[in-house]
Amino acid sequence: MVLLLLLVVVVVVMVVVVVVVLVVVAVVVVVVVVVVVVVVVVVVVVVVVVVVVVVVVVVVVVVVVVEVVAVVVVVVVVVVVVVVVVVVVVVVVVVVVVVVVVLVVVVVVVVVVVVVVVVVVVNSAVTVAKAVAVSVVVVAIAVVVEEVVVVEIAVVIIAVVVQVIATVIFVETH
Repeated sequence: MVLLLLLVVVVVVMVVVVVVVLVVVAVVVVVVVVVVVVVVVVVVVVVVVVVVVVVVVVVVVVVVVVEVVAVVVVVVVVVVVVVVVVVVVVVVVVVVVVVVVVLVVVVVVVVVVVVVVVVVVVNSAVTVAKAVAVSVVVVAIAVVVEEVVVVEIAVVIIAVVVQVIATVIFVETH
């Protein structure tokens, strides 16, 4: 009974450790993805601000130098700025969508791994518990039916070991 309790405690501790490790890995992945997204957004914003400042300075200089040429340049610059801003926005949206998809895939994979590990550990614990229960019953019957002497104890121990192995094999294969 004590061994069974120790086995249950060990299995529970193993499950908790595996779940904690997987959760920590998932949190680290999420933090890394969020940091990457923030860095990309900051870089894009800085680039857009620099482009706008350069465009404004160029426009002011051109207007001061030649008004007629300035009108044409302003139109061209505005078109270029609009195109650049649209391209930057599209790139940012694509990057964010890709990051979100990767994050969702990582979370789904982590959840599936946790579920599989828990199912395997619980199944193994149930199998061992069944084997121990059958072995205890076999030992109890052997002790009650037979007179216990040294040779018979050895026979009973061998029978219990064989019964545990047979039960584990039977339960695992059925």
